Amino acid sequence: MPAPSTAPRPIAATIAAVIRDRQVLLVRRANPPDAGLWGFPGGKIDQGETLFEAAIRELAEETGVAAEPLRVVTAVDAFDRVETGALRRHFILIAVLCRWTAGEPVAADDALDARWVDLDALQDSGLALSLDVAEVAEQAAALMSQMPSRSPKP
Repeated sequence: MPAPSTAPRPIAATIAAVIRDRQVLLVRRANPPDAGLWGFPGGKIDQGETLFEAAIRELAEETGVAAEPLRVVTAVDAFDRVETGALRRHFILIAVLCRWTAGEPVAADDALDARWVDLDALQDSGLALSLDVAEVAEQAAALMSQMPSRSPKP
């Protein structure tokens, strides 16, 4: 039997793609990967935590917003590199589509800023976006438009 690999493995993380009225919730990241860039609230998945639980927990920690997780949208790679370009860490970010239920974003935890961004102006917003953010936001918005509306509670 071969010896177990000691090489680092990719780190599973989740991102919350929260869509509300043709707007997407974004945060400006304080930590690598992509420190200073705008992306979705999210972070590492804890042992024993589901994708949905991790997405909602990270969303609340970073923005104070509450949402209902609906489904996985896609997965993307995020590479954290040192100044020389060598790979420090590799994250696999699993995007979870979420329907906003309450709260307005307030940056907390490892988010420097948090705000709703108009989907139709995302590419021209002037925000320095992380790789794949605009594409994932469009995929999430397309899926959201296919979801049944939530019926009012009696």
